[in-house]
Amino acid sequence: MTERCLQEQYAPHNACFGCGPANEKGLRVRSFAVGDTVMAHWQPQEHHEAFPGVLCGGIIGTLLDCHCNWTAAWHLMQRARADHPPCTVTADYKIILQRPTPTDAPVLLQATVAEASDERASIEGMLIAGDKVCATCHGTFVAVRPGHPAYHRW
Repeated sequence: MTERCLQEQYAPHNACFGCGPANEKGLRVRSFAVGDTVMAHWQPQEHHEAFPGVLCGGIIGTLLDCHCNWTAAWHLMQRARADHPPCTVTADYKIILQRPTPTDAPVLLQATVAEASDERASIEGMLIAGDKVCATCHGTFVAVRPGHPAYHRW
């Protein structure tokens, strides 16, 4: 894919394990805004497995946390009519593992805004393998201000 994702456009030097383009050993989630939904395709590898053929729950949590965080950042940027997203951090998130996630094909991450204010957004996300929802996420993500360790980390 040659199109630049949100992470590459707005945080090319970010070293986050889940979504940082600059982390060669990371998961490198690549999120794309498609209307009101933010989507990503990601290919599991054998070293991401909990046991043969099944994706580790911790990796699932990281994928959904990062993807939902970028959904919040994108939404807050659009809401403020800004030219770049605010630095956002996870305030809380809950992952529900609904069924084993196979590792033999790419997974789809989808996220939408459930509720938002000027500085925070509640996001609903899901991880889909094939045509089945394998995990869901509900999280709250907040824009940080100067003085916070994550401020301008991108």
